[in-house]
Amino acid sequence: MTIKKVLLTPEQKLEYCKLIFNDGYTTKQVQELCGASSSAINRWKAQYRRELEGITPMDRKALTPEQKEIQQLKKELREAKEDNEILKKASALFIRDNKGLRY
Repeated sequence: MTIKKVLLTPEQKLEYCKLIFNDGYTTKQVQELCGASSSAINRWKAQYRRELEGITPMDRKALTPEQKEIQQLKKELREAKEDNEILKKASALFIRDNKGLRY
């Protein structure tokens, strides 16, 4: 028997989690709707529950809009810090190489 891997977007996973948490669907019902395995659905449920508690996933894409925004802001902050470090190093090199310059 061949196992078919179902690829769903984070938005689709969020909608299926909402069906479970808000509308009372069972894991089995969602499994029949989307074709994903019960273990995958259980992972989504656990991730969704953690995100509702304010825990941002580090190893996968967030499901909720709030956690997506947090992930995006963390990424932008990390990139800004890297840019800042590059500028610090470049300015230190510039100062070192041009000690004799007068303003």
